[in-house]
Amino acid sequence: MPDFDTSLQTICAIATPTGGAIGIVRVSGPEAISIVDSIFRVKTGKPLKERKAYTIAYGTISDDNGDELDDVLASLFRAPHSYTGEDSVELACHGSPYILNKVLQLLTSHGCRMAEAGEYTRRAFLNGKMDLSQAEGVADLIAARSAAGHRLAYSQMRGSVSQRLGELRNRLLQLTSLLELELDFSDHEDLEFADRHELLSLARQTAAEISRLAATFTAGNALKEGVSVAIVGAPNVGKSTLLNALVGDDRAIVSPESGTTRDLIEDTTTLGGILFRFIDTAGLRHTTNRIEQIGIERTAAAAAKARIIIMMTQPGVPYPSLATRQDQTVIRIENKTPSFQAINGTGLPWLEQQLINAAKATGDDTTTVLISNIRHKQALDLAHADLLRTIESLQDGVSTDLVAEDLRQCLSHLAEIVGEVTTPDVLSNIFSHFCVGK
Repeated sequence: MPDFDTSLQTICAIATPTGGAIGIVRVSGPEAISIVDSIFRVKTGKPLKERKAYTIAYGTISDDNGDELDDVLASLFRAPHSYTGEDSVELACHGSPYILNKVLQLLTSHGCRMAEAGEYTRRAFLNGKMDLSQAEGVADLIAARSAAGHRLAYSQMRGSVSQRLGELRNRLLQLTSLLELELDFSDHEDLEFADRHELLSLARQTAAEISRLAATFTAGNALKEGVSVAIVGAPNVGKSTLLNALVGDDRAIVSPESGTTRDLIEDTTTLGGILFRFIDTAGLRHTTNRIEQIGIERTAAAAAKARIIIMMTQPGVPYPSLATRQDQTVIRIENKTPSFQAINGTGLPWLEQQLINAAKATGDDTTTVLISNIRHKQALDLAHADLLRTIESLQDGVSTDLVAEDLRQCLSHLAEIVGEVTTPDVLSNIFSHFCVGK
């Protein structure tokens, strides 16, 4: 995204997907109201520039020859009380692609510029309407594919992450200010404003809280992207049949021949408002077939990355020997028994509830702040490392200026998350992933 001066340019874009009965064109910038007034004629009453904010006017869009294009509703927002913090107008037109594109042509011919991807939200961030983590929450909200993903994104957009970081930063600022004060009076060697034992205790407590917050990334990312579930077991115990039953589709080939599944097959479905990514894997057994061996190696790799592992067997077949981690949930199923039959769905509701319970145990809790963005995770890890150096310096009696520098670095890394410290490249990368109308 190119750099631009938001105070000089007015932008426009279609804000709704194609194919709907209604389409919305968004206009934002210093000339938004006057430009729309040049193509919009109200049916009754005053033009937009003479109307109050938060009002809707009914009228027509006309081209430069005076030919009417469409009947529209124009919603008026005045700076700074709009999404972008600028004067804005939203035109609700009929959803015809021809009409919407014609409106854009008229707007650009009267002084608008087509918006870049994410430019509306970028302007909202630059104009102080939201911080950077909230802006990223907007993108996640648009992309949410499940109730759990929606709750997580909405919470971030409303400032849950920002608020938690603010609490941590305020605590660190208190530490830093006391140390900075000592530096200001460095000529008085015996003068100490900050008790080192209290500083050490507070630094340890804050480091532990930052570490716990960073550790929520695994759960947060799972709820955002989908909880990964690997289905493993010996050949022909019903893994592919189970995948098809869970996703409600013939996604995987089912055959009585052993070794049919040689590559990973993945599909998603939503259970209890949570998105799950199910992975059907190659049967685990000893084989000399190199292709099948590769499939088994991929099975082990998929199981190692999964949050939940479904271990399948059937009467007379042992459960697979597979190393698991303490943070993984393992659900054992004996298929082809009276209590569970993947082929006809017997026991499937029980399994689905087990999956939902396991996923909620990973962090689907509206009272807990979760990190789901890798950028936030990396910044928290760096801040934690800074605090560990601070703790070590305090323990070793290192000079005040070096301790203060580590604290400043910690604060800087936390500030990166909310966008108080950032670069144009970082902003361009973040907002380039937004849709054009947002």
